[in-house]
Amino acid sequence: MGGMGLEYRQWGWDREESFPPLGILSRWDLTGSLCSGAGQAMSGALIPADAGDGAVSSVLLRQDEQLEVLERLDFVVRNVVELRKEVEELRNSLQHLAVEIVGEVRTHLEETQRMTRRKKLPFCRDRSDSTGSSSIYFTASSGNANTDDGESEGGYSTANAESDYDRESEQESDDGEDDVSCDTVKTVRRDSLELAPEDESPLLLDSTLEEGLGQLLEQADRLHNGDEQDKREGFQLLLNNKLAYAGQQEFLWRLARAHSDMWELTEDADERRSYAIGGKEELELALQKWDQSAECHQWFAILYGQMSEYESIPKRIQAGYIFKEHIDKAIALKPQDPQLYYLLGRWCYQVAHLGWLEKRTVSALFEVPPTATVQDALQNFLRVEELSPGFSKAGRVYIAKCYRDLGDTSAAVLWMDLASELPGNTKEDAESERELEEMRSEWEE
Repeated sequence: MGGMGLEYRQWGWDREESFPPLGILSRWDLTGSLCSGAGQAMSGALIPADAGDGAVSSVLLRQDEQLEVLERLDFVVRNVVELRKEVEELRNSLQHLAVEIVGEVRTHLEETQRMTRRKKLPFCRDRSDSTGSSSIYFTASSGNANTDDGESEGGYSTANAESDYDRESEQESDDGEDDVSCDTVKTVRRDSLELAPEDESPLLLDSTLEEGLGQLLEQADRLHNGDEQDKREGFQLLLNNKLAYAGQQEFLWRLARAHSDMWELTEDADERRSYAIGGKEELELALQKWDQSAECHQWFAILYGQMSEYESIPKRIQAGYIFKEHIDKAIALKPQDPQLYYLLGRWCYQVAHLGWLEKRTVSALFEVPPTATVQDALQNFLRVEELSPGFSKAGRVYIAKCYRDLGDTSAAVLWMDLASELPGNTKEDAESERELEEMRSEWEE
């Protein structure tokens, strides 16, 4: 043991003699091979005199040169770390997108199969002597099933009620599957549904129902333009009449619009998503029959955008493509509607202000990414004013923001003043008023 101790002490002395003192080590350049710029800065330095005759020639940096080299290295390290984070985020986005695409393809195939089976079922009519049949509602909120004719269950329905086959065809439908589109499934019994005769148009209304539909639509439009309570009443009114008019185009897009109203009035994220999904699904079926309806395309685009608000970046970008596609179709069908140009203007403005990460994701996911400029947005907002002067407070605020972004301060101030003249009737108008105040405070500073 004593011998080992002596050997250890001798090894320690050898190490102390092998290396220069710490003060010398701190002055030695260890990065001469890392960058040429540092090498040029070292050209006039001296070799330490206390390094001994056998020391390898090295370059001594002045203190300011050492700091410069360290700053450059620190800059490189920070950029490498940021790049690594960006690559990881992009990888995760691509993985999520792949899963979403597979799920959407599977859902589309299942929906196609269900639609093929349902084509054998025409629109249902009421009768008093029919045998018992079951109807299925898909709800996203709580509510009690009601079996009385003329009333629907409480909550928020998102699919049409269906009657069973007659007794002669019940055996053929045992393998049918009902589409479950929302969170909760409630099965109720109805005794007043029957199939329409084969020689009768399934969507043809008798005079009484047609007259009732006209009155219903007028009332729904009036409630839609009212306050929050009116919008809620309008939503429930349309739900209560869904069984009678579910096969009518004018009814369906208003029902989808009411879902969008409820999305606006609701604060809970899950409930908002449920309303958006419900309205979108109503219009998915409607667009298969009425692809030439501007209103169906308009509200499908709006609901699709609302549905994607809480989704990942790739899914929001996909929703943007779908939104633009349906708004363009709606404008082609109804070119004098100012609301459509307002929606297109907002889309252009948002695309023009995409963040860096969103632009990178778009470039990675799509061969032809969406493009739009602030000038494109401005032209659409000005088109709104041309078709309907004073259409909305929010529209004039967007015009002011476009001119501000383009550097035209005088025009921006003019449109800010014009926006202030309009009353605020919606939540969007209230948000626009806050933006006006922020813009004024920025310019006053």
